[in-house]
Amino acid sequence: MKTGMTADEINAFLREGFPGGGNPPQVERADGRVATCRMPYRENQLRPGGTLSGPTMMALADTVVYALIFSAIGFEPLSVTTNLSINFLRKPKPADLIAEARTLKRGKALFVADVFIRSDGEDDPCAHAVVTYSIPPRT
Repeated sequence: MKTGMTADEINAFLREGFPGGGNPPQVERADGRVATCRMPYRENQLRPGGTLSGPTMMALADTVVYALIFSAIGFEPLSVTTNLSINFLRKPKPADLIAEARTLKRGKALFVADVFIRSDGEDDPCAHAVVTYSIPPRT
């Protein structure tokens, strides 16, 4: 019995479910334990000093965990972020951002994941986040 969603199913939901959100990050992998998203580089993501903005990286961290949850437990669109803690480690390159999320805890009410964000083509992360989501009770 299939419960989790595929990357293609999650991408379709993100495009349709958030019509005012512009171009959401692209889910490249989502297998229930790990999810990877790509945020295409756009000049409007820059802040003074020529670096990609913190809110851009925070949105990417939040989205990749949302995708990870869908791939792990199935369609739960009312799952909500309860905490997002991020450390900015180095200036990201003006390039696509890649986020990889890994499940730390999958409980009945809370889902916690670890996220590393890097610039495309770079090995070292530019940010690290821990994100917690509240999962609505199943009826």
